[in-house]
Amino acid sequence: MDDQIQRMKVLGAGVFSLILAMGVARFAYTPLLPIMQAQAGLGLAEGGWLAAINYAGYLTGALIAASISDLVLKDRLYRAGLVLVVLTTAMMGLSDSVVVWAVSRYLAGLATSAAMLLGTGLILNWLIRHGHRSELGIHFAGIGIGIAACSMAVALMSSVLDWREQWFVFTAIACVLLVPALAWLPAPDTSALTRSGAPMHDNPPSPLFLRLFMISYFCAGVGYVISATFIVAIVNGLPGLEGKGNWTFFAIGLAAAPTCIVWDLVARRTGELNALILAALLQIVGILLPVTLGGTVGTVAGALLFGGTFVGMVSLVLTMAGRYYPTRPAKMMGKMTISYGVAQIIGPAVTGWLGAHFGSYAGGLYFAAAMMVLGCVLLLMLKAVERRDAAARAAAAPCMQG
Repeated sequence: MDDQIQRMKVLGAGVFSLILAMGVARFAYTPLLPIMQAQAGLGLAEGGWLAAINYAGYLTGALIAASISDLVLKDRLYRAGLVLVVLTTAMMGLSDSVVVWAVSRYLAGLATSAAMLLGTGLILNWLIRHGHRSELGIHFAGIGIGIAACSMAVALMSSVLDWREQWFVFTAIACVLLVPALAWLPAPDTSALTRSGAPMHDNPPSPLFLRLFMISYFCAGVGYVISATFIVAIVNGLPGLEGKGNWTFFAIGLAAAPTCIVWDLVARRTGELNALILAALLQIVGILLPVTLGGTVGTVAGALLFGGTFVGMVSLVLTMAGRYYPTRPAKMMGKMTISYGVAQIIGPAVTGWLGAHFGSYAGGLYFAAAMMVLGCVLLLMLKAVERRDAAARAAAAPCMQG
């Protein structure tokens, strides 16, 4: 019983860290953006640049995570990153300078990667060491909760608080979330053995598998970032749906919160790659519904399908990375996230060009869906590579024993 309580506390630390980092540090900006444009003089171009700078900070953090192996250092950076979330959130309300906002968004992106990659790696390492299932569905529920909670908070606060006061409320919320996120995660165990005495060793995939995996995750990153960045603007521009964009974003977060656990259960029955392919196919449908079916039904259904798949895909991919490298999970997680992060820079740029050319961001959703189709093809190729690699290991085993 004590062990299960400890497990729930560790997973709880992860949930609170992701609400803090992905909710407050990253996604609070999305619903606050139009308010800052209306009240703080933030221009359209500057708003886009601040989002891009946040992605750049996140990508920097992924590079750092991929370069370090020391668990103690990862733990220190994880804790420093969460404190940085509080400071960067306060910075947004303390100034009306675009330069200060840019510095805040870059550091917030850096802090987000600390929770998303270093924290996730530390939690997965703890689960494996203590003989628990190496599944992260409960942990990644924090992303969906963070998105939904921030959308709802802004909707409730906007009628009584200005943009600056809302950033200060988010700072206070961050201070509360910080306590369990830090206190409930134990210091890392650096021994080479699990608690049962079994040795921990890495089982890396083949170079071909890793390359295809990274490219497929790049495609998933394009599919994610275009919808996540432009869905509010796209929905607000659809006939009869003016002003419904923020509620669509709320629906995405609401769907994302529980479905990570569902995808863990699907993966248990089908395997991670089959679960990833299914999630990608459903996400393609979710991306296209708002612009093909349209109306309230198409938009809500698309939001629920998108929210119910994109976090699940992230959870499955990072869980797989942790299983390949249980002694240093954040290393491969960082490499995968670099691929995902580059997509988050390229995707909005292409969508902006398509929007300027065709007069609507809707073309970006078709581009996102096309990239997701390519990603599905690559995942099917990964299944063949996985079978080949398994056969090669089986053939090599007798030789190793001899």
